[in-house]
Amino acid sequence: MADDSETDVLIIGAGLSGIGAAWHLQERLPGKRYLILEAREAIGGTWDLFRYPGIRSDSDMFTLGYEFRPWTEAKAIADGPSILSYVRETAREGGIEPHIRFRHKVVRADFDSTSGRWTVVAETPEGTKRFVAPMLLCAAGYYSYDRPHDPELAGEASFGGRIFHAQHWPRDLDWAGKRVVVVGSGATAVTIVPVLAETAAKVVMLQRTPTWMVSRPSVDRLANLVRSLLPAQWGYDLVRWRNTMLQTWVFRRVRAHPDKAAERLLKMLRRDLPEDVIAQHFTPAYKVWDQRLCLVPDSDLFRALKDGRVEVVTDRIARLDEGGIQLESGGRIDADIIVKATGLSLQMLGGAQVAVDGQDVAVAERFTWRGMMLEGVPNLVYVFGYFNASWTLRADLTSAWFCRLLAEMDRRGAAIAVPEMEGPRPEPVPPFMSSGYVQRALPKMAKQAADGVWRDLQDYRQDRVELREGPLADDSLKFRAPARSRAAVPVPEPAE
Repeated sequence: MADDSETDVLIIGAGLSGIGAAWHLQERLPGKRYLILEAREAIGGTWDLFRYPGIRSDSDMFTLGYEFRPWTEAKAIADGPSILSYVRETAREGGIEPHIRFRHKVVRADFDSTSGRWTVVAETPEGTKRFVAPMLLCAAGYYSYDRPHDPELAGEASFGGRIFHAQHWPRDLDWAGKRVVVVGSGATAVTIVPVLAETAAKVVMLQRTPTWMVSRPSVDRLANLVRSLLPAQWGYDLVRWRNTMLQTWVFRRVRAHPDKAAERLLKMLRRDLPEDVIAQHFTPAYKVWDQRLCLVPDSDLFRALKDGRVEVVTDRIARLDEGGIQLESGGRIDADIIVKATGLSLQMLGGAQVAVDGQDVAVAERFTWRGMMLEGVPNLVYVFGYFNASWTLRADLTSAWFCRLLAEMDRRGAAIAVPEMEGPRPEPVPPFMSSGYVQRALPKMAKQAADGVWRDLQDYRQDRVELREGPLADDSLKFRAPARSRAAVPVPEPAE
């Protein structure tokens, strides 16, 4: 083993979540040693991986940014390079970079109840390495970086142009003067299409069904005014609080009154698009927020449609041929380039296999505990953000709670913390999202109960109260010494 192979905490992933987790850990528990194992060669995660044109956030940076480090740029809806710089500057200013081991892809993690430690196996260019730590925090995101959802299209091999998935955008691609078809209508497609349309001969967004979309300005003028009048952290905190409360209120109202929400969104669309275009291409069959709402900053997609630089086609692909796409309706789209914006492939725990005392853990057979631990898996916390709000809101809460957990284990003299279900197992319920990438991932995801601790609430306001201010644990989270003592750790007084 290398000299740094044993530490107090191992963090998997050096993206937005992993850098945030490291910051929380060293600020709250400066005595803890930690390492970050990163599969890729650079900091940034999603924001370093995605290189497609126009890459940007679909959440405002006052909530996607870290709670401890103000976002200072003018745009609230920021481009990818700006977000990447923000993450890397956070790592540099926090002294986090020396703790990162790049090109260390974690493939397996084994917990030994006798010693109360994880042994983590990572593949590196120098061969397999092993790391040992009592605590493991997985901040590797929620989707596969290597394998996007990339369904093969009928006749794909016969296409004479270039075809690829947006997640693997070719660096040498020149689309100027070309006919481009983007297959999909989610956040990636909506981002790419207006940028391609600036120089392409023609861009078609080909969708099977419409998606609910909403436009908002990329610059939040009120937020910028508030920040100009207050110290940086105060102004940031105030805007962050306003935006999170507004997000939560809107989500709850929409879920309670989906028909009224649909009417409101259609009314907003009429400011930018003709009624017939809305009816044919922008009126989905599903309820608002059954899938993530698609953001169109500054109406850029809608402007490109009105200008004739972009066309939306709602149809299904029959097959590809050498010169383009034949549609099930009998229509045809000629193409030089086809971009598959067909979505992500979700995965848990960064794709690593987890085992406890020699027995592999099938994640899909376990229940999630508060959306950040797994039933029966000790000393493992994972970061899984919100689908209905900014990812980092939950990431910050999880990292702060993780630090509380470590401090409580030290106070109790406990080496093991494990969620355990007692009594009858509840009937699993599906997540509220009907998005394709969520439904495809159900066989891989942890189960959820209808309520209680065995459910990921996806509710920032409630999570904030429970994870920051509520009791650290309940009867379902057990604290123990290593297995050799077979003893529960007594609690002489309530946790602070």
